[in-house]
Amino acid sequence: MAHGILWVGSRFEEDIVLPYLRDAVADDGLFVTNSLYVDFKLKSEAGDLSVKGSTDPVVVDADGTPVLPTEVKTKSSLEYLDEPNEHHKAQLHAYMVGLSEKYDVDVKRGCLIYGGRDSFDLKVFDVEFDEEFWRDTVIEWASTHTEYRLADELPPADSRFGWECDFCAYRERCGKGELPVADRGQEGFLPFTEYPRPQVAEHLAAYSGVALTPTLARAYPELAEQHAVAQWRCETCDERFDHTEVEWGGEASEPPLCVVCACDGRLAELTEPWPSAHCVPSDGGENS
Repeated sequence: MAHGILWVGSRFEEDIVLPYLRDAVADDGLFVTNSLYVDFKLKSEAGDLSVKGSTDPVVVDADGTPVLPTEVKTKSSLEYLDEPNEHHKAQLHAYMVGLSEKYDVDVKRGCLIYGGRDSFDLKVFDVEFDEEFWRDTVIEWASTHTEYRLADELPPADSRFGWECDFCAYRERCGKGELPVADRGQEGFLPFTEYPRPQVAEHLAAYSGVALTPTLARAYPELAEQHAVAQWRCETCDERFDHTEVEWGGEASEPPLCVVCACDGRLAELTEPWPSAHCVPSDGGENS
């Protein structure tokens, strides 16, 4: 839950938002504090989730008890903004839950305040706490991504929010980052089917000891003719198969089956190697 305001946003918050809020609550015996810290845990299917962060200005009573948290965002233009962004609404919900727990109160309203970077105009949205949104959207999203992290699996390539790729640890490895290959600090391909071809070719050129994964060999057969390709592996019987030996429709959700296990009456899926297992040894062969 990063603060979300750049230098111009900080000036906007201090010069525009705080005076606006103070004027709005002055007659109600309320006050405005710069921010409050939240730190709480959520129960989910993935286990306990930790949520930490600092709010933007909060309207408080004379005892300092939070009444109305805010989240301040700046945009280049407010012309077509008719409703708050979903992830900003999610962030404000987390503040409401955290403040309620911390101060033993029931915070059920918050404000999303958008400001134009050039005009410094304001657009304010009153947000009521929505239990269904909190449970089915926010907690579900956090739980799902925690499960991917704990299982050491890649999250979906098509993120729910466009900004997720900017903060994803795999953004360079899946081809959505912009760092030069030499600065990425990683060697080899993850089991991922949507690496853009230019990034694949660039990575192979930068690291002579890297092999293509079987899915990348299928996606870019011309590169497979020029470079080594790692083998499919069955984790049940530990058999290995060259990519040319395996019949597969290409759907990542339906990996190929092991023919050895099938002959023994078992259904077992083949898996692709992770980077440490598909770098090519100095003799030019494939790692086992």
